[in-house]
Amino acid sequence: MDNKAKSQSEKYDYQNHWNNAYQKNPLTNLGWYEEKSEQSFNLIEACNLPKDALLFNAGAGATTLISDLLSAGYTNIMVNDISSVALSELKKNIHIRKHASVNFLLDDLTNPTQLLKLKNVDLWNDRAVLHFFTEKQQQIQYFNLVKSAVKKGGYVILSEFNLEGAKKCSGLDVFNYDSAMLQERLGNEFELLKSFNYTYTQPSGNPREFVYTLFQRKE
Repeated sequence: MDNKAKSQSEKYDYQNHWNNAYQKNPLTNLGWYEEKSEQSFNLIEACNLPKDALLFNAGAGATTLISDLLSAGYTNIMVNDISSVALSELKKNIHIRKHASVNFLLDDLTNPTQLLKLKNVDLWNDRAVLHFFTEKQQQIQYFNLVKSAVKKGGYVILSEFNLEGAKKCSGLDVFNYDSAMLQERLGNEFELLKSFNYTYTQPSGNPREFVYTLFQRKE
């Protein structure tokens, strides 16, 4: 990326971009909508964590996964997004009596303020967020945040467009990954436990190729 392109990217209003995406489209029409987030949910369940474990969902938007986690009995869920509209939509879709089990955190993963205080995370879950961070400095900030937040023995689930996947999404460029690239970014203190490719079908019917990965931080 040349300096001009980088400068333009740095000035781009990502918060406004994602707010507009949620304001202008029904949730079920969004290109990343899943009626059931089965792959993410199954990986979380495979970690066999206690129900009061801190589950951090990065850039979660209005995902249905949170309702599924609440139904499964998890009681300590943190949801982050850069879009206040997305978080408001999610709150509407969660039963009011279960709000007490969910904390909502509006912040930017690549330029964090409140997220810098995040510690002792048992599980960090990211579906289709990291791949939007195309600049090296954004990626460094993101992985530094993961490493500062996830406790020893904790888990990290990263589910991104794989190397055969789309190069753009929601009008934005993306950065594609495979499991080896994600391992390199996390470093030797994280062990890859599971990895698989998955073809997600958008509400429009278009396929999107993902790589799902589960890591554990070494004790």
